[in-house]
Amino acid sequence: MGQTIVKTYIHIVFSTKNREPLIHPSHESELHAYLGGICKNLECTPIKIGGYTDHIHILCLLSKKITLVKLMEEVKSNSSKWMKTNGETFKNFYWQDGYGAFSVNPSEIDTVIEYIANQHERHAKRTFQDEYRAFLKKYNVAYDEQYVWD
Repeated sequence: MGQTIVKTYIHIVFSTKNREPLIHPSHESELHAYLGGICKNLECTPIKIGGYTDHIHILCLLSKKITLVKLMEEVKSNSSKWMKTNGETFKNFYWQDGYGAFSVNPSEIDTVIEYIANQHERHAKRTFQDEYRAFLKKYNVAYDEQYVWD
């Protein structure tokens, strides 16, 4: 085969350090746009970005030119630096070390877009921890509760 063809949809989830509620509504849209810009610059087409006060969801197409770990390194380091430029409140802004990344069937893209779009309503009833545990269960990921949150 002479041509490389890749179309990998990824749903990425990560939280602020210690799940601190540092993503304020006043900066949320700008942060989502900034995250999308980082993805776009790395040729990982952003499809939907959203989240809540303590975490982010990114649905994107993973570029054939970059590894997932490199994408996450760039997204988290650059956005953390940017958040710290937004005032004294954010001087200690950090992301948690880990992240979750889940493949998405192309037929489920609209469902994931809607899921990400409705984060505020969802988290009026459910914590980030419960949401993340549900992802791990859905994707049949074995995990040790002790290590997921540190």
